[in-house]
Amino acid sequence: MSYLDRDMLGIYRNDTGPGPALMGADTLIGDDVYNHSDEELGEIKEIMLDMRTGQIAYAVLSFGGLLGMGEKLFAVPWERLTLDTVNKRFLLNVEKSQLKDAPGFDKNNWPDMASDAWNQQMEAFYGNGVRYGSAAGRMASAAASAMQGGASMQSDSGGSMSGGPGTSDGSGRSGRSD
Repeated sequence: MSYLDRDMLGIYRNDTGPGPALMGADTLIGDDVYNHSDEELGEIKEIMLDMRTGQIAYAVLSFGGLLGMGEKLFAVPWERLTLDTVNKRFLLNVEKSQLKDAPGFDKNNWPDMASDAWNQQMEAFYGNGVRYGSAAGRMASAAASAMQGGASMQSDSGGSMSGGPGTSDGSGRSGRSD
């Protein structure tokens, strides 16, 4: 199911670009996630916001299981997902077989995603630069708050799903250079 199917408020009714520049979080819950080999990896179950920075930290994806039974949940750093505007789904550059080793959890035992131990697991699997809640991120957040003089829920280009670096043209290529 795609975000267009869950657009009860008409958010995307007048969309003229390759994809929406801003998207409602609740319309993304349930979106399919595929890899570049066109294998279905799962679906977005939850979106985790960093309340200090106002940015999306992780998307929680489901993988495996049948009718919600035995499925594994795992957090994917938001910047690792790209929007496939042609097929109205997300892409994650990871092989399906690799997800069995991804840091995961079950729905009754959520980890402390802000802990250093969790972040070390995430970095080991997804690579450097995905630390949520790191000291550098906290300092940048504090500096941004001081400059803005208030709370903001703005996203940087790393989380953008407009025609910029976070989009895909459906060819399996991302505009991102990571």
